[in-house]
Amino acid sequence: MYYPDELIEEIRAKNDIVDVISGYVRLQKKGSNHFGLCPFHNEKSPSFSVSGPKQMYYCFGCGAGGNVITFLMEYENYSFQEAIKVLADRAGVALPEMEYSAEAKKADSRRAKLLEVNKEAAKYFYYQLRARQGSIGMEYFKQRQLTDETMNRFGLGYANKYSDDLIKYLRSKGYSQELIRDAGLCNVDEKHGMYDKFWNRVMFPIQDINHRVIGFGGRVMGDGKPKYLNSPETEIFDKSRNLYGLNFARTSRKGNIVLCEGYMDVIAMHQAGFTQAVASLGTAFTPGQASLLKRYTDQVLLAYDSDGAGTNAALRAIGILKEAGMTGKVISLEPYKDPDEFIKNLGAQKLQERLDNAENSFFFELRQISREYDLADPESKTKFHRRLAQKLCEFSEDVERENYIEAVAQKYHIGYENLRRLVGSYAAQTGLAKPAERPKSGINSKKPQDNAQRTQKLLLTWLVEEPQQYPKIKKYISPRDFTDELCRLVAEKLFEGFEQGKVNPAGIISMFPDEEQQREAASFFHTKLPYVENDQERTKAFNDIVYAVKKNSYESDSQNLGSDVAALQRVIEGKRMLEELGRTHISLS
Repeated sequence: MYYPDELIEEIRAKNDIVDVISGYVRLQKKGSNHFGLCPFHNEKSPSFSVSGPKQMYYCFGCGAGGNVITFLMEYENYSFQEAIKVLADRAGVALPEMEYSAEAKKADSRRAKLLEVNKEAAKYFYYQLRARQGSIGMEYFKQRQLTDETMNRFGLGYANKYSDDLIKYLRSKGYSQELIRDAGLCNVDEKHGMYDKFWNRVMFPIQDINHRVIGFGGRVMGDGKPKYLNSPETEIFDKSRNLYGLNFARTSRKGNIVLCEGYMDVIAMHQAGFTQAVASLGTAFTPGQASLLKRYTDQVLLAYDSDGAGTNAALRAIGILKEAGMTGKVISLEPYKDPDEFIKNLGAQKLQERLDNAENSFFFELRQISREYDLADPESKTKFHRRLAQKLCEFSEDVERENYIEAVAQKYHIGYENLRRLVGSYAAQTGLAKPAERPKSGINSKKPQDNAQRTQKLLLTWLVEEPQQYPKIKKYISPRDFTDELCRLVAEKLFEGFEQGKVNPAGIISMFPDEEQQREAASFFHTKLPYVENDQERTKAFNDIVYAVKKNSYESDSQNLGSDVAALQRVIEGKRMLEELGRTHISLS
């Protein structure tokens, strides 16, 4: 639902960010800000800053930042509407009633009923496991060394040997046969009629990120087939867009997600303290699941089985992660097959060491390829080197490809220049740009646009910290002087606030719907200002920043002049202002 900007601002203003975040993070006041350990990544020294005056948070370690609304969205994984509702309730602000069409009301009601019947089924399986008839299931879990606490946390259960128990139970609770069928809890055929989908199986409830049961996985007791059985896809259960254990892993704050193959691997890892473990749902890893993971991390560690099938699955997953813009690494579990077996034999500390030393996904791919060649034979070795060059052509970015050429040459004892020429040859054949020329000095200076954006960020941060400086620079600097598009939008809103006497950095964040834009916008108000020893140096630093912003603006306008008369006038005016700034001393006192 759309909420008016005025209402959103009222809700944000009535929820002090320090009070809200203090409920999640232990904060200590230092100067005008509060600091604590960042809840979005692992750190030992506090770099997470919460500003009462700005009503914003920012982590100088990982770059997470925003206002009280974005904090709840990022920490609790709420949608914007959900975060607004929680904060409105907290502040006692009444939200307008949402208006649904008859069709939308019907769809919402049906989803609610499907979730309700799944929840009731999960409760039934849960109690069956702990009753006399569930002893076979309980014995299985105990043999797998699961504690009562772990079994309770994951809601593990048992579907007993009779094929109509669940149907009878759910019917007694008033649920229709149609709803039970549509929830995927039963099968229907001409020979047997309606019967339970799951029987004589230990049960793994599958939950969405909000801990709602959306489906089930079941492992047969004995030698029945199939060994594992999952709920079919339903209106609330899409296997390709959910992951087992993500409801817990999304708040683990470990800095990565460990992707496993099976439910028991996830459960064993969580019990051992690796609460960032998840698994795909009886299917191969999908792009939809990669997109889901990207909301929580940029790095995925693959803990797939160490057999051939597991290796092939890992290679497929690596490709999907790359497409999603994520980093994948591979955990070596040898000599054991899976994480559960590894933990039982070597323990959690050894597994943590394997996580810490997870293999770069590209080198994992190369290692698998190398097994196809006899590296003791010169001809086979040459073919392998050609294959390496072809793989290196997959890097479209010059710098990244160059770095990998250097690393691969060192790892496989190949002459750097020889490999580089070979890559260049294949790159030309495939239409890719040739590898970047190595700088002779060995020193890479920052790109001009990077320096320009940094000075623009510095000026915005300085003005927010010291609003009294705005009147002194507004003659020289306007929002048009901010050449970065997002920076210019932020400057427009900020300068409007200065003119109206209502500077509201936290409110500016809310105008961006995209989370990455919110994070970037927050960074504009939290750039570290240059360290200075005295007022004279401080004044010089401020003047230098103002001059640099104007100079970059003038140069940008000059380069994009074209035949536009208005653009020509801006260039002439920019040059005049730049010359005046060069003669002007802006005092900060």
